[in-house]
Formats: sequence, structure tokens, C-alpha cells
Amino acid sequence: MTKNLNDPQEPAVELAIPPAPVLTANEEKPVSAPSEALAAEGIPSRFCCFVTGTDTEIGKTLVSSAILHKLVEAGHRACGMKPIAAGAELRDGELHNEDADMLAGAGNVHLPQNITTPFMLREPCAPHIAASLEGVSIDPVPIIAAYAEILAASDAVVVEGVGGFRVPFSDTFDSADLAAQLNLPVILVVGMRLGCISHALLTVEAIVARGLVLAGWVANTADPDMRFFDENIEALEARIPAPLLGVVPRLEDPTAANAARFIDLAGLPGWPSTRAL
Repeated sequence: MTKNLNDPQEPAVELAIPPAPVLTANEEKPVSAPSEALAAEGIPSRFCCFVTGTDTEIGKTLVSSAILHKLVEAGHRACGMKPIAAGAELRDGELHNEDADMLAGAGNVHLPQNITTPFMLREPCAPHIAASLEGVSIDPVPIIAAYAEILAASDAVVVEGVGGFRVPFSDTFDSADLAAQLNLPVILVVGMRLGCISHALLTVEAIVARGLVLAGWVANTADPDMRFFDENIEALEARIPAPLLGVVPRLEDPTAANAARFIDLAGLPGWPSTRAL
């Protein structure tokens, strides 16, 4: 079980990023995680997180964009990354994905799309299927390299996963592997609807099993008619060993700015202050 980051005896320090190997494409030898390599070069740590969810279509992009909005509002250079996006359409000669576009709009560091979304796939289906249809092989090396470029240009990076925590990208690589290789603190978005308690707790177990820090979780109202909403929140608070960062209601206008009003990240270790980083 991961540590509760609200535990009062823990000092307020930057989010711990435990050392973990990142494999090369052929998995011959481990290389340093980007944050570890950059630290060795004297580049200061930045606030970064990996946003995952209990399922698809439960508000990961909305919450990720809200986090970026709060960072930008506080005067920091913030960039969102959607490493794999399935479901893109061609507009003005360039592929666009709704989630990737929302992240780009919420941040204030604008980099080429092939950096913020190295794998932009047309078919709106499971990434390994979409990649197979296009003859694309999704592997971690381009993602790790792109993340390092974003990190070098930004004060803060928010990486949004795909679907739930264990979405396959290939026969040997999935979204849980990506989270482990990026080695970032994880923020879990729980889609509040019937069945969410089991989905959330199983996802927490999977995150902890990979040695990742569960920084906190956000409850997002996926079903506005959910019965016993408050009781479900209480059950999750009692069982998830990380702080509840906010409860986002069903928004008529689901923008980053509107969602940001319901999320409080100030208590997270490592969350930047209003001063320049």
C-alpha cells in the first residue's frame, strides 16, 4: 500500500519520483528515467504528473486541462502531453484529436504536435487496434524522448494516459508500462457512476503494484443521476490511501477553467507556489 500523502509526519517535499528503469525499444539494457537523467545534468526538478482514470470517457482530459489551467493561472510554463491519441480527423492538413487539442489549449507552452502527441491515430478504438490498422508500432522510446523535450521547455508537465490504467498499446507494452517508465506521481480520476468503487480500488492496486506514487484522486461526475453519490465518495475516501483533490460536478460548460474551480492541488508535495520556478 502506498503512503498517504496527507500523513502529518511526512515533511512537505517535492513529489517523490522513485528510481525506475526505462527500457529501450529492444529491451536490451535499462536507461535512466528522464527526470533522473535531467537531474544528473543539473536541471532542477519540475512539477509533473501522470493522469489516469478508472475507465475511458470519465473526465481525464477535463481534469488534466484543469490542472494545466491552474498552473498557467499561477504564472508557470505548463504543457500537456497526450502520448497516444486514438480517434483523429484531418483538418487543414493536420490530424486533430479532441483530447489533445483541449490539453494544448489549456497549457501555455506550445510545441509541435509530434512532440506532445507522438502517436496520433485515426481510428477511435483501442490504441493497439488503431495502430495495427495503420501499420504503426507503439513503443516507449519516441514517447520518452518527446517527454524529455517537453520537460526541458516547461516548468510543469501533465501527461494524460489513455482510457483506464491498463490499456494495451502492443503485445508487450501498455499504459501501465508507460506510467512506470515515465515514473511520475499519478493522479487518478474516478468516474462517479455505478461500479466506480471496485474500478477505483483495482486501479489503485495496479498503480501501487508498479511502485508508483499515488499523489491523489479526483472524483468526476460521470453520471449526474448516480444514487448515493456522497456515500460512494465516503467509501472511496476511506479506502484510497491518497488525498481527495476535488469533486467535479456535471458541468454545463465543461471547460478547463470551470473544472479548475473544483480542484485543489495546493496541498500536494511539490505543487509550485505563485513564485517563478
